Amino acid sequence: MVLGALLFASMGVCIKLAASHFHSFEIVGYRGLIGVLFLLALTRARGVSLATRVPVMHLWRSVVGTISLLTWFYAIAALPLATAMTLNYMSSVWVATFLLGGALLLQRRRRALRGQTPLFLTVLIGFAGVALVLRPTFDDAAALGGLAGLLSGLSAALAYLQVAALARVGEPESRTVFYFSLGATAVGLAGTLVVGFSPLDTVQALWLIPIGLLAVLGQLCMTRAYASGATLLVANLQYSGIAFAALYGWLFFGDRLPLIGWVGMALIVGSGVAATVLRARAAPRLPAAEHA
Repeated sequence: MVLGALLFASMGVCIKLAASHFHSFEIVGYRGLIGVLFLLALTRARGVSLATRVPVMHLWRSVVGTISLLTWFYAIAALPLATAMTLNYMSSVWVATFLLGGALLLQRRRRALRGQTPLFLTVLIGFAGVALVLRPTFDDAAALGGLAGLLSGLSAALAYLQVAALARVGEPESRTVFYFSLGATAVGLAGTLVVGFSPLDTVQALWLIPIGLLAVLGQLCMTRAYASGATLLVANLQYSGIAFAALYGWLFFGDRLPLIGWVGMALIVGSGVAATVLRARAAPRLPAAEHA
């Protein structure tokens, strides 16, 4: 997971460099296409069949994963790299929110959340961190980028749950990532047909290749990490990506976040770690956990 976080942060650098010339649909489409070609070669070399018994599960994973990609890539282009990475890693807080909301909807009794006050407070702290992170640069562009970042975290939470579900039914990580890349290619190129293609004879076009390779390698690392079964440890190790992104932002883009922004990022990371731990303890008592 740490290697995957490093690869995703490195991908973020390439996206910021390419975003001055390509829109999000293009970047997602090319990222997916490179991933598909890479995984076709990988699965063939490993002798892994691409036939699946659970096409609907792959379809849902592709839908939520592609939404997460589109919104995350837009946030990366509009916000400091560490900020965009942090908002995407709100996924643990979103999962805790799903569990709490599901308990209320399914039971409709006060005892549904009995003993869940710490988890509820953790969710509130996470969203307080979001407010602090976005406040320093809250102009029109940053506001839209911030909303995109929040949506990327929300859809990433759904995608991670689906990755774990696919692993439980025995789908190999290369097959899971292949169908996700295929879905990203279809959506990205379809959106590009509507919005329009940008010329490929530019220096920025060179960044599309490492975006695709870093993305698919990071996806393979993440999928293998979640499939290993150590979900609690893996979910917390993903926050190392924020440190990598902050370092990259400082080195390559001169990002200088004010203190209040760093405090907000610390609150989000802390609430994400706490939510993951509390969720693991609360899952047997929350009815929504088994439906997530």
